Amino acid sequence: MRDKLIVALDLPDAERALVIARSLRGQVVWVKVGMTLFYAEGPGIVRELRALGFKVFVDLKLHDIPHQVHGACRTLTRAGANMITVHASGGRAMLEASVEGINAAAERFSTPRPALVAVTVLTSLDDLALASLGCARTAAGQVEALAVLAHSVGCDGVVCSPLEASLVRQAIGDEALVVTPGVRSIHDEAGDQARTATPAQAIAAGASHIVVGRPITGAEDPVAAARSIVKEMSA
Repeated sequence: MRDKLIVALDLPDAERALVIARSLRGQVVWVKVGMTLFYAEGPGIVRELRALGFKVFVDLKLHDIPHQVHGACRTLTRAGANMITVHASGGRAMLEASVEGINAAAERFSTPRPALVAVTVLTSLDDLALASLGCARTAAGQVEALAVLAHSVGCDGVVCSPLEASLVRQAIGDEALVVTPGVRSIHDEAGDQARTATPAQAIAAGASHIVVGRPITGAEDPVAAARSIVKEMSA
């Protein structure tokens, strides 16, 4: 189960992120670099984490005109990202540009092609929040529709809450990646997440990977916390 856990290094600088990362070497396979850390340190932090032996999930949730997203995917592929996120709500043309960007960069720079996963509906949103934005679908309905769109243009999978993992798995098949943030241990508070589940529930629902940040990085003993999450995934 260790290779299914992604530890989110949502920390403000490389110094603190690398302290946590070094402590987790040999304990986890994947770490996540999100906006907070990437915007502080740039692509270099991806290379540093790769040098430590981690697979790196770069979670910037790219959402812009197709040309910009194509270029960003090219840059992140060149930096050595193993997985990249784009927003499915950017539409078909943007998603196609994302796929083209990583494919072209992998060939141009002779680097392994990263997986491309499309963010469906943020785990901080629920049905009421979506309705306030003018979305007529429920969260589950919107997740399914965006997952099918992303899969149809060649994305390798999607990001969704664990509550929709089973629905998405049925919609896009057994081979797709289904990455689920909004995962909390049975001992933790949900925080700013609206749609959550435990590690065991997420895996049982069909998640290929779960993302856990603060319960590990904010723990007094991050290694023990990571081990506990892995144990819960197997429960």
